[in-house]
Parts: sequence; C-alpha cells; structure tokens
Amino acid sequence: MGEQSPLPAIPVRALIPNAVTMLALCSGATGVRFAISGDYDKAAAAIVIAAALDGVDGRIARLLRGTSRFGAELDSLSDVTAFGLAPALILYLWALNALGPLGWVIALSLAVCCALRLARFNTAIDQEDLPKKRLGFTTGVPAPAGAGIALAPLFWSLATDNSLDADPVLRGTITGVATALAAFLMVSALPGWSFKSLRVPRNARLLLLVGVGLFAAALGQRPWMTLFAVSAAYALAFPFASISYGRQRRAEAAVNGEAGSGPPAAT
Repeated sequence: MGEQSPLPAIPVRALIPNAVTMLALCSGATGVRFAISGDYDKAAAAIVIAAALDGVDGRIARLLRGTSRFGAELDSLSDVTAFGLAPALILYLWALNALGPLGWVIALSLAVCCALRLARFNTAIDQEDLPKKRLGFTTGVPAPAGAGIALAPLFWSLATDNSLDADPVLRGTITGVATALAAFLMVSALPGWSFKSLRVPRNARLLLLVGVGLFAAALGQRPWMTLFAVSAAYALAFPFASISYGRQRRAEAAVNGEAGSGPPAAT
C-alpha cells in the first residue's frame, strides 16, 4: 500500500474567526463560574463580552475569507452555550430559584428555545428566498439579543445598587417574566430588526455618529443602566418590526402586481 498523501494545511486566516467564536463560548461559560461564586456583575459582564465577540466573528470570517461550514456549526454551539445555557443558569442562581420548580422550568425554557432557534437558523442558512431574510429582517429575536432581554432585570438591579435583592420572590417573578418573554421571542416567527433592515438618511450621518459617541460615554459611565436601556428599548421596539415588515411586504406585492399586470397580449 502506498503512503497516504498528507492532508492540506489549514490557512491561519481560516482559524482566526473560529478562535474568536471559541472565546465567546468560553466567556459565556465563565459567566456561570462567576454566578456560582456570587459575582453576578462579572457573570453579566461575561455574557456581554460573549455577545460582543459573537458580533464580530462572522464579519472577521468574511473579511479574511475564512467562512466555512465548520465555523457555522461551531458558532451555533457557542451561541447555545453563551446565550442559552449560561444565562439560564446565571438567572436561576440569581433569582429564579426563589420560584421553586417553576423557576427551573423557566430557566430551562430559555436554553431549550435558544437551541431550537439555532437549529431552525441552521436549516435555513442557505436559503436566500425567505421573505424576512430577503427584506433584511430576522425571524424571531437573535440569541444574543434574547439573552440581553432575559438579563435585563439583572442589569437593572446592578445599576440600582441591587435594589431587587430586598424581595427575592419579586425579583424571581420579574426575572421569570423577562426570561419567558425572551424564550418566546427566540422561537417565534415574528419579524425582528436587523442591521440589514436599518437605513440611515445621508443628512442624519452626523447625528448618528454623535449618538454613537454618547452611547459610548454612557456605557463608560453607567454601563449597567445603559445595557438595561438597550435591552428594554429593543424589546419595546420589537412590535414595530412587524409593522415595518408588513409595510415592506405590501409594497413588494404592489410592485410585483404592477410588474405582472401589463397590456393584454394581441391575439
């Protein structure tokens, strides 16, 4: 038998995006470790860092031309860990345990719905003709945004000197509602906002840059209140995505109808 030819070497540029994805997974898992020791501020920060890493790994892959099926699968596994299992355990240890068995069920619902969302996403990753995807909307809430909505009560408590710690049942109830809402939005078929659907008028570019600067300043001065405000604003703005999507679908149907209706062919 002849010697087998060696496998081709993998370029480093293909490994960099996967390394970033792995860092996001490790950051999310480390958040659980901080929650076990009672450092909930560090636990929440770990999930935020994981979300930031998750937001850039795909862009790095496209920039370096390092996209691969392996990277897509690894990204989904990282998202389940960092934005499904880790937030579920953090929130259970922080608040949901006060609700007894119901609290654990709610925590599990976040992890399960996150896994189901990503499974649905993977089955449709190569389909370009989906209406929501074509118009620049997501189907349901993305996993990082869902984790942010679920963690909103923790952000609020950290921003207000642990104001929710005085009443564990109230804290568990508020957290349970936020977690259940995040789980539902993850698996729902409702259209959600994405960067592809957002358009900025040319005359508003300077205002947008000013807003980015103010956001950075607020994040530096009051990080937890800023994160709470972003999470709450995203959740409150979600219904408006359905309105915008419906408007665009009607406009698209009208254009297609006009294009399809022409003068009758001569006989």
